[in-house]
Amino acid sequence: MQLFYLENLTKGCNLSKEESTHCIIVLRKKINDEIFITDGKGTIYSTHIMNINNNIVQIGQLKELYSNKKKITTHIAISLTKNRSRFEWFLEKATELGIDEITPLICTNSERKKLNLQRVQKILISSLKQSLNPKLPKINNITNYKDFISKNSENTCVAHCHKKSKIDLKEHIKDQKKINSFTVMIGPEGDFTKEEIILSEQFNIQAVKLSNQRLRTETAGIVACHMMNLLL
Repeated sequence: MQLFYLENLTKGCNLSKEESTHCIIVLRKKINDEIFITDGKGTIYSTHIMNINNNIVQIGQLKELYSNKKKITTHIAISLTKNRSRFEWFLEKATELGIDEITPLICTNSERKKLNLQRVQKILISSLKQSLNPKLPKINNITNYKDFISKNSENTCVAHCHKKSKIDLKEHIKDQKKINSFTVMIGPEGDFTKEEIILSEQFNIQAVKLSNQRLRTETAGIVACHMMNLLL
C-alpha cells in the first residue's frame, strides 16, 4: 500500500503538486485507479483518481478503510539534541510508533536551541506515509522547561538519571486509570539539572526509570514512546 497525505481531505479535492507527481509520474497511476489517503487524523481512506488536470490529481469519493483513534493521547516532551540528525531520527521513529504529540524542550543543559519546524513537519509526514500510520503527531513550538512544567504537570512523569527515588515507567503506566492523556519528559545529554528535578518534585511529577543502562536522549525518547504505545 502506498499512502498519500492531504491535510484538508474531502471528496473532489486535489492532491498537492508533490503528491500528484509521485502518484502519476513515479507510481504511474491513472484515472479510475484506486489510491489510499489520510489527513493525519487517524483514518486511512480508499478513493480513486477522478481526474488529472495539468498533472494535478483530483480524488473521488472517500471510503473509510482503517481507523486508529486512541482513547489516551500520548505526549513526549524531549530536549533538543546537539546533533540535529539524531533529533530528526527520533522524530521519524516516534511517528512510526504512534506518538500523538511532541514538544521540543529547552533545558539548562540543552546544547541546541533552534529547530526548523517546516523541515520537521516534512519529516513527520514522510514517516507517517512510510509507516502507514494515519495519525500525524502534533509538533509544538520549542518550549522552555520551566514554562512547560508549570502548564503540563497533570499525568506527567520525568525520566532522569539522578540518584533519587524512581519507579519503572512501565509500572507507572500500568497504574494509570481513567486518564485522557499521558506525558513523559526526557532531558538533554547532560540530563536535567538538580534544580530542574527539584522543580518537578514541587509539581508532584513522578520520577521514572526507563532502563538499567544510561541512554542517549533520542534512545530514551524512543523507549518512552514504545512503552506508551504498547501499554496505553
